[in-house]
Amino acid sequence: MNAVTETFAAGMPVEIGQIERELKKLWDQGGEMMTRASLMNLAVYSEQPDSLASNTQIVAEIADDHACRAIVIAGNPEQREDRVEAWITAHCHVSGAGSRHICSEQISFSLGGSFARLLPNIVFSHLDSDLPFYFWWQGEFHDPMDPQLWTRVDRLIFDSHDWENFDEQIQLVDGARAESNPRMILCDLNWTRLVHFRLGLAQFFDQPACLARLAEIDRVEIEFEPEYRSTAVLLVGWLSAQLGWMPGDATGNEPWCVTDPCGRAVSVRLEEKAGDPVGRCSVFCGDTEFRVVNPKGADLIQISHHVAGKERMHKLMPAGGSGPVALMREELMRGGTHRIYLRAVEAVRPWL
Repeated sequence: MNAVTETFAAGMPVEIGQIERELKKLWDQGGEMMTRASLMNLAVYSEQPDSLASNTQIVAEIADDHACRAIVIAGNPEQREDRVEAWITAHCHVSGAGSRHICSEQISFSLGGSFARLLPNIVFSHLDSDLPFYFWWQGEFHDPMDPQLWTRVDRLIFDSHDWENFDEQIQLVDGARAESNPRMILCDLNWTRLVHFRLGLAQFFDQPACLARLAEIDRVEIEFEPEYRSTAVLLVGWLSAQLGWMPGDATGNEPWCVTDPCGRAVSVRLEEKAGDPVGRCSVFCGDTEFRVVNPKGADLIQISHHVAGKERMHKLMPAGGSGPVALMREELMRGGTHRIYLRAVEAVRPWL
């Protein structure tokens, strides 16, 4: 059993045409102690060097909570030599009863040169039956988008934090979605980073007596890690989409002027500060402040309510994580159609 597990962990090279046959042999070697489990297809594509090793580790951690067939692909379309290589492996964890190993299988590919254009064929020919298909595209999309690639994708996962030109990239995604697969759900990990911040802010207004304060908001302050400006802007987009704010001018880190549905001006200030992607968001209604703080590296976010500078309420809530494994676990656990994300993007698209 140990020898089999070590072989899985290292990854075993296989011929392209023998992948399914070799996978069956691996399961046969595991015997009754190993059970193959799969609730979805998860394809991961990256053009970063050494991405196969890092993404294999990420998939191994994700598979502990989300059984899947994983297809991990490293592409290098600029490589002069045409090349395709494949490996198989499995990620196993002990079941709750402690007597059986529950395993997810992974097929890995390295595509070089013109073979990188075989991506749709590689993916579609190795999907597991009719299970949902989640496709995690790392980095920026290419123009033109291959319409064949997106036809069967149920959820397209990406991280807009990695994009240099948000509007250009989202137009490519919107085009592929409209032409190839209108039912495809967009899952931005940059949006997922804000889940706990959004929950922290929303809970202030859970009580009916507090709802009226939403119409009194006159100022918002957000502190963000310098590389995560787009994350902070998406948080503004969420507030705007939910409260009906209309965008005004935005110049650098100077306050933005937005207007609420009654035409009242709301000041929005973004400030760079080393820490977590978003370190603080404060919403002001006159001398009342609703504050959410995420201390760097902390497991909990701090929720507090202040009136005239005096703290009236303080509590802690889960902070989540900003690494790829934590974000993917959060995304896969929550699901949903992310309609609010699309509205938030439209609300602040000129600023992204």
